[in-house]
Amino acid sequence: MSWWTIVSFIFFTVLVALISWVITRKEDLSTNTGYFLGGRSLSGVVIAGSLILTNLSAEQLVGLNGNGFSSGLNAMSWEATSGVTLVFMALLFLPRYLKGGFTTVPEFLEERFDKGTRNLVTGLFLISLTFVTLPIVLYAGGIAMNSLFNVSELLHISKDQSLFVVIAATGVVGGIYAIFGGLKAVAVSDTINGVGLLIGGLMIPVLGLIKLGNGSILHGFDSLIQNSPERMDAIGTASSSVPFSTIFTGMLLVNTFYWCTNQQIVQRAFGARNLKEGQKGVLYAGFIKMFVPIILVIPGIIAFQLYGDSITNQDSAYSVLVSNVLPVPLIGFFGAVLFGAVLSSFNSALNSASTMFCLNIYKPIFQKDISDKKLVFIGKVFGVVIGIFSIFIAPFIAKAPNGLYTFMKSIMGFFNIPTLVVVLMGFATKKVPAIGAKLSIIFFIGAYALYKFVFHIPIHYLHVYGILFVCCIIIMLITGFVAPRKDAYIQKDVGEVDLNSWKYVKPISAVIVTTLIYIYVVFSPIGIIYHGGDYLPRLGVITVIYTIVTVALFIIVKNKFNKNYLEEK
Repeated sequence: MSWWTIVSFIFFTVLVALISWVITRKEDLSTNTGYFLGGRSLSGVVIAGSLILTNLSAEQLVGLNGNGFSSGLNAMSWEATSGVTLVFMALLFLPRYLKGGFTTVPEFLEERFDKGTRNLVTGLFLISLTFVTLPIVLYAGGIAMNSLFNVSELLHISKDQSLFVVIAATGVVGGIYAIFGGLKAVAVSDTINGVGLLIGGLMIPVLGLIKLGNGSILHGFDSLIQNSPERMDAIGTASSSVPFSTIFTGMLLVNTFYWCTNQQIVQRAFGARNLKEGQKGVLYAGFIKMFVPIILVIPGIIAFQLYGDSITNQDSAYSVLVSNVLPVPLIGFFGAVLFGAVLSSFNSALNSASTMFCLNIYKPIFQKDISDKKLVFIGKVFGVVIGIFSIFIAPFIAKAPNGLYTFMKSIMGFFNIPTLVVVLMGFATKKVPAIGAKLSIIFFIGAYALYKFVFHIPIHYLHVYGILFVCCIIIMLITGFVAPRKDAYIQKDVGEVDLNSWKYVKPISAVIVTTLIYIYVVFSPIGIIYHGGDYLPRLGVITVIYTIVTVALFIIVKNKFNKNYLEEK
């Protein structure tokens, strides 16, 4: 490794930290709102940047590109369909969250159901963050950084030892951001790193296509379409890692949980200065997410064509491609970008865990009259403890079966689907009691555990999510019929922020939906797949139809929305 690589890595990493400090140094971090929600001052651009980089991290660069290497473009469904669930967030969930002035999702569950439900869901969140999310983020980052910089050779230690060194370093630096800077510092650093990640992340598929096409990007893309058409087909078969049918069952539910009820993510939107800015940030992120597979899946397919014979572990595909196509002078910059991405996901999860522990566990249960300053201190201590714990747990993720990303999603099912059920039913119903929420959570965890560890039923785990989700809804509806709440739940506007919607929220939502359909049509047999070298005319026709339909729909929805808005006024 050259000195230039080391110096450029340190320079870009320190630059982001310095800019974040300058922007946030005057923030009041002694209050709940200031520390946990950035003072409810986040703009749409900052929210979008923070959402994207909190989501885009090493576990996706490593895991999804590994899925792309092993089974192809069908793995993009995890990313592309996020656009639709972010539309759900903008139109359905965010207005209700901001109306209630909530700092955490469990706060809503306490208001809608009871303290027991709040504690139960908070426990699920904290367990998933501590034992799954945080360790996986550190492990994936360790793999990528270790491979990129060849740390074992640099420090003359074994690969296992170097992996732990990188994991520990990442955990310490990420903890400093989250524990001592609060949400505002996390969000600002996320936005800066987000620009770098998009630039650095796009370099890899571009350089990979150039190498694959012997100097031509277009020839490289032609090679993907003509030599590996089955891997460029977004419509997954029953034997694929992501069958197409699962998009409409478990995948839609997982992504809805992630973007609409996952504290680690929605906390960014909770910090919006008003509903308009929150909706802007959410929809900006939704549009970007549909094109993220260029960074998160395509490189894995390129790695399959270039180095398929030599790669034995799918989770190493991305690192192998990066080390072979990235020029040495850019390794330091890319390493800093990758490090920033890892930090983003880690410190965001850490900040969310501290927020929920303080506001949903410590304050209401142990010390109701605690001062804001002391509560923030408790949050920092808790963050240090679980940060250290996750550092020691992370190396054991190496034994995960079926690839890193698939393992993470299948394990997270224990926590995400039952949380989504109770939040969704909390918004959709007025009479379902707290016992219904608790029974549905207990039922889901028990039933999914039987499927996962006892009965080996030949049904894809995402379909099982869908089946159990429906069962949980039925349980809650039955309890609402048998033992309804005495008083119907009516949410009150606490007046925390301005709740006027963005005038383009519905038109942009429509564009996101049509764009998602367009992407799937293009990368399918009725699009450019399996048509050899004659796919360009077909692509042109599909694009023209998409453009006409999208523009017409945008105008229609915009005019109808404006008309309804004026009538309400």
